This record gives sequence, C-alpha cells and structure tokens, in this order.
Amino acid sequence: MAKRKKLPKQVAIINADNCTGCESCLEVCPVDCIYKVDGESIDCLQSWCEIDVERCVGCEVCVHIPGKKSDPYELVVCPWDAIEMVPTIEVGWQVANKGGPEDYLRANWERVVEPAIRMSELAAESS
Repeated sequence: MAKRKKLPKQVAIINADNCTGCESCLEVCPVDCIYKVDGESIDCLQSWCEIDVERCVGCEVCVHIPGKKSDPYELVVCPWDAIEMVPTIEVGWQVANKGGPEDYLRANWERVVEPAIRMSELAAESS
C-alpha cells in the first residue's frame, strides 16, 4: 500500500450483485480508483465495476454529485444504488462480503480483499 498522509474516514465499495457495469461511477471518479471487471472472463454474463480501496479518497462523488446545501435535490450517480460509503475501519469485512461471483473473489483475494483488510487494521490502530 502506498504511503498516505491520512486515511479517509470512509471509502466507497460497490455491491457487485447490484452493479450493471454501466460505468457512470467510473466516469466521475477524480482519482481513477474505479475499474470495470469483465464478467465473461469468469463465465459470468454480467460485467461490474470494482473500487481499488487503497486509492479511494472517500470523496463520495461516485455516490452523488455534491450540490449546494440549499438544493433539495440530490444528483445520484449510480442508477442501481450499488455504491455505498463505509467506515474505513469496516472496509475489510465489507469488501469480503460485497457480492459478485464467489470464484472471482476467491481468485482475486490478494488484490481485492487483503488491501481492504490492511486499511481496516490501519484505521483501528489510529482510532
């Protein structure tokens, strides 16, 4: 994990079971931490997006476009409600249980889940 000045209080995760791979979140991410997973490569009909939690800064732009406090309407980015902001201290557990094909998560555990577990541990140490 690259050295950070400060861990974000929360990071975004994508529930792969709700994600359609429409790439709406990918287009707005200011730190390019979202990428598309091709489901066909693992015998899955659907693609979905994944977040590199180590690069996520917790800005929430993938969830909703920031508006004025006086604006009663929130512009939501994901039309499928697949993105959630979770406390950094819980991100390891949340990523391990975020849905999607079990074979994918098992095969990519070191790249997807272990970094999230390390972030949770760092957050616990600093709290």
